[in-house]
Amino acid sequence: MNIANSPAAPLNASAGVPRYSPAQIALHWVIGLSIIVMLGIGLYMVGLPKGLAFKSSLTSFHKSLGMTVFLLVLIRIVVRLIAGRPPLPPMPAWQRLAASVTQGLLYVAMIVMPLTGYLGSSFNAFSTRFWGIPLPMWAWDDPGLRKIFFTVHAVSAWVLIALIVLHVAGALKHQLIDRDRLMERILP
Repeated sequence: MNIANSPAAPLNASAGVPRYSPAQIALHWVIGLSIIVMLGIGLYMVGLPKGLAFKSSLTSFHKSLGMTVFLLVLIRIVVRLIAGRPPLPPMPAWQRLAASVTQGLLYVAMIVMPLTGYLGSSFNAFSTRFWGIPLPMWAWDDPGLRKIFFTVHAVSAWVLIALIVLHVAGALKHQLIDRDRLMERILP
């Protein structure tokens, strides 16, 4: 199949660079920016005192945004399976492996984070709301299970932060040092 005619890799007419589809580009940036907001809110709200009305509102917003990001990630996975991705520019095998592993772990973290947050929230006496709509309670009040899920959620947050830093550092390396135009594939 000729990559220039592939819907998975439309060309930037002015530069001839294979690109992700417009849906993939939009999902990448919306999800990425939302995750950064989510991580910031999550790190901020854990330091707030219990019982504070603002913390409750912030927690509800965090949960709703987290579940929205989860749904967008699922859509992104489906779009990626359908549309594929443009080929990587020439690079050493270890860089291809590093990119593949980092991207795979990013997807795992983007799924584990909201699932463990939701499951942790399910093992308490309060219902979880998705933009004001109450969601089913999947469990009973169990502090032990809640702690397990929230611990995985917290560890996943730090892993996700490290992966984001690695992802951005790799992208900047390709843009500023290698100058292989890799970032042009995903820029709006």
